[in-house]
Amino acid sequence: MDKYKGILDNIARYVKLSDDEIEQFISKLKTTRIKKRQFVIQPGFISDYRNYIVEGAVRVFYLDELGKEHTVSIGIEDWYFTDFYSYLNRSPAEYFAEALEDSLILQMRYDDVEELCARIHPLCQYFRLYSERALSYSLKRTISNISKTSEERYWEYVNKYPQIANRVPQYVLASYLGISPESLSRIRSRP
Repeated sequence: MDKYKGILDNIARYVKLSDDEIEQFISKLKTTRIKKRQFVIQPGFISDYRNYIVEGAVRVFYLDELGKEHTVSIGIEDWYFTDFYSYLNRSPAEYFAEALEDSLILQMRYDDVEELCARIHPLCQYFRLYSERALSYSLKRTISNISKTSEERYWEYVNKYPQIANRVPQYVLASYLGISPESLSRIRSRP
């Protein structure tokens, strides 16, 4: 039951589930171990799972037409990840999801989540509230990317997520912030 504590605590921050509802939810979770550098999602395949990180770190990124990587999200314990467009629209993924560390994830199939949400209103409410917060953060990040300097974006991220900034490789953080690793090195070296 320990491996479910994080996700159940996450849910409890938003809604209350009965013991029976918790059991129904847990019964649909698939536990998966992934090795560092292993891909969980690849372009061209439908992203069938909403993934919750129990242990480890994962990044979601895409390759542009020149083969340059662009990190769109970095997740650690107690974060979700997937290619949400693929997951929600049942279309081929455009992103990669790669483990940055050996990781333990809980996977929820799209059809199972839909079935549970149809039966368990608080669970439906949880996913709605969680998605709304994720959308609002995404919009805030977009504004930050177009209105702030690379140095401002870096310090904003480090102050908000020091546990991630100090844990992931510099090239991943630079890619997420939309700057070169060399620029990130210069920013980090300033007093």
